[in-house]
Amino acid sequence: MAVGRTPMQPGLLSSTAGFCEGRLAPNSIYAVLHRECRALFPDEMFADLFAEDGRRSVPPMIVAVVMVLQRLEGLSDREAVERFAFDVRWKYAAGGLDFDHPGFVHTVLVDMRARLAASGRPGRIFERTVEVAAQAGLVGRRRVLDSAPIYDAVATQDTITLVRSAIRNLLRAADHVLRAQLRAVLLSQDTYTSTAKPAIDWTDAAEREALIDTRARDGYALLTVLDGRVLGQEADQAARLLATVLGQDLEQDEDVFKIARKVARDRVISTVDPEARHGHKTVNRAFDGYKGHVAEDPDSEIVTATAVTAGNVGDAEPAAELLADVLHPAAPAAPAAPAEQAEQAEQAEVYGDAAYGTGPLLAELAQADVKVMVKVQAANAPGGRFSKDAFAISLEAGQVTCPNRVTVAIRPHHDGGGQARFGAACAACPLSAQCTTARDGRVISIGPHEEHLAQGRARSADPVWLAAYRATRPKVERKIAHLMRRRHGGRRARVRGRAKVGADFSLLAAAANIARLGVLGIMSTASGNWTIAAG
Repeated sequence: MAVGRTPMQPGLLSSTAGFCEGRLAPNSIYAVLHRECRALFPDEMFADLFAEDGRRSVPPMIVAVVMVLQRLEGLSDREAVERFAFDVRWKYAAGGLDFDHPGFVHTVLVDMRARLAASGRPGRIFERTVEVAAQAGLVGRRRVLDSAPIYDAVATQDTITLVRSAIRNLLRAADHVLRAQLRAVLLSQDTYTSTAKPAIDWTDAAEREALIDTRARDGYALLTVLDGRVLGQEADQAARLLATVLGQDLEQDEDVFKIARKVARDRVISTVDPEARHGHKTVNRAFDGYKGHVAEDPDSEIVTATAVTAGNVGDAEPAAELLADVLHPAAPAAPAAPAEQAEQAEQAEVYGDAAYGTGPLLAELAQADVKVMVKVQAANAPGGRFSKDAFAISLEAGQVTCPNRVTVAIRPHHDGGGQARFGAACAACPLSAQCTTARDGRVISIGPHEEHLAQGRARSADPVWLAAYRATRPKVERKIAHLMRRRHGGRRARVRGRAKVGADFSLLAAAANIARLGVLGIMSTASGNWTIAAG
């Protein structure tokens, strides 16, 4: 299929432009796309996704506009193509197309997403919005980080459903010869063709335990058959998933398989979406699915980077990826103008809540000479006893002094940290009741990034620092609210798998960026650059 071309000359009397102009606000997303869609998403931008000859595709610029509006309004594929066919604003946004411009089927959107995913630049639509904002001088050296839960698009499964579903997936993935061999070793009477739970008396503990034991034995019997075999990709993935499900939830007690009385750290919660995980946004707020992470320029409120991780991944883990442009700025291709040189010389700043106040991230920011505006959780101790901050830690001297002025050496660990053990000194200490109840005395653990954490705790208690933090940090929360305001496609994922959820999330951020650029008055120039309209 060859790349299609967007019509450049809409009909004089049939164009949607004359109808919409004056009826839509000039800073609305429809108006900004109408004015700038050909410069934002030219057909040539997607030429590498198509062959040089063949049947012409729907013009990629039109598809890109539809994808952006679809994500902004939280529509399904079918709803989006229907909106394009009958909502005059969508045709106006796609360059002022004619009222009778033909629509297209929803599979065009499916095909475009697949082509983008298989390309070398799957996030090009989002990247284009950041590029335009940067050319217009809207992307500076300050960043604010935050994350939000994205609920998965599948139901969380219990143990017996997980095991049966994993076995069913393996039988489905095997070829007919291997499938016959696998079915021959099944010990239960379960055919594994139905998704319904087996018909037993679920109030009878003995029947439940027998069900779990027999299905676990079926699973292990299948894995025994596959041991040492070279499998195709689909069958291999299904076998690995079965092994994971059996190992995470079950334990053997007196030759009987039972549900383990613990929760595996990285537990698979669904065989339909094996990458989704249990997550916690706060101690009391749990969710199942993924986390969407953003970096935002707080001055222009443009999202500069996005990432999606499993729900159980810490907020700080993808931070370096989100901050790549400030941690490792690209060298300019040509000598910069004086204003650009001044901007490049400006020290970068990174804001984040206490979830980002981890030693490795603080150390990386300090190494890159970034001004750290990241909160660090205050040290605490159980029962209101002396926290670590009550001890004078001297990393240069390699020693720690307690509130009773007893000094001990830090015993180094191989990871760069260490421990300071006060031992017998605590037995005769008059402050011991305020310090520890341990029989062997107080132990102060020193992390490999203790210096950065101590500096962060001191900063977080400074009123001047806190005032600057509170004036800037909440801006990203408003942006998260913009991204998550729709339940379907915002707070809840529309697709399955981390890669697809990540692509969908970046497209949502692209739509939010274009809406913001419209408010800021973005406009292209005759020279092909971008600027902000005066006034």
